[in-house]
Amino acid sequence: MRRKLAASPRPPLRPAFAGRDVTVIVPAYNEAASVADTIRSLQVQTERPSEIIVVDDCSTDGTGDVARALGVTVVRPPRNTGSKAGAQTFALRHVRTALTVAIDADTVLAPDALERLLLAFERPGIAAACGFVLPQRVRSVWERGRYIEYLFAFTFYKRVQEYYGKPLISSGCFSMYRTAILRDHGGWSNRTLAEDMDLTWSLYQTGNEVRFVPEAVCYPIEPHTFTLMRKQLRRWSHGFLQNVRLHWRGLLGVPYLRSAVAVALWDATIAAVVYLMLLPILAVLLASPWILLGYVIDAPAVLVPVLAGAARRREVPRALASLPAFFVLRTVNALFFLQAACAEFVLGRSWHVYEKGH
Repeated sequence: MRRKLAASPRPPLRPAFAGRDVTVIVPAYNEAASVADTIRSLQVQTERPSEIIVVDDCSTDGTGDVARALGVTVVRPPRNTGSKAGAQTFALRHVRTALTVAIDADTVLAPDALERLLLAFERPGIAAACGFVLPQRVRSVWERGRYIEYLFAFTFYKRVQEYYGKPLISSGCFSMYRTAILRDHGGWSNRTLAEDMDLTWSLYQTGNEVRFVPEAVCYPIEPHTFTLMRKQLRRWSHGFLQNVRLHWRGLLGVPYLRSAVAVALWDATIAAVVYLMLLPILAVLLASPWILLGYVIDAPAVLVPVLAGAARRREVPRALASLPAFFVLRTVNALFFLQAACAEFVLGRSWHVYEKGH
């Protein structure tokens, strides 16, 4: 009998979830130019979702007509919800599957992205999972700066966070959630300008887990002009600080996450002051231009993970050509963050107007 059992072929292991267990929500306001690419990338997934719901958030450019022509479900709230969080939460009532995906209407997925994220939900404690993010277009100085920023963050920082089981944020442009847990949290809140960060930190504080799956790749359209980048950086800066103020008590009880947030806050405030003010002042007072090397002294630390990530994608020349743009973006980002910190914490002028950044 033991010999017969040993010789019998074993049935293949089946994943806990498949595409039929997934509903995708695509919030869209005036996204007629990009939403078709997003939908098509979902329709050719190796694990096709059960349903794709496009939230036409009272668009004026025919976004809903473009989506309907591709055969997906389109819902339209009675009035504009005012934010991506509001549009996604409006659609959540229509979800009937165990898992829900939120993806921006300017983002396309690698063909196996949904399948890769599904594997993260084998364990019941996982409430959300996110993937690797790279700009869809890399042409302008702002897109190139963001390309390096993403390569560095998702090749290094995000992997360290995953090692400790605490990714700082389940990316708003593409993440998968357990629908029941998502509903328990009321969907996505618009109490801050960074609804993805708000939800991620709320999940941790209720004992849930979040995973980072680097093999699940998505490609959003990033700001290609300063005007668009300004809107995005302003929203991100205010959103981060609003979440720190909202969650700081709860973060104290979450090991590693509290350290990651503290380091991020330090880097964005104290380090920004040093970068923008102290270095040039010291260079003038001490009459030593060598002090200005502080602006690039960390370049090797940035370059190593960036080149490692670029090499896996066979994009080393693009990464080297884009590196100077990263330092431009970092300087501009520091300015906007300090401005947001002054408004939120000193002047008491919290910013809650959601502006599109592309």
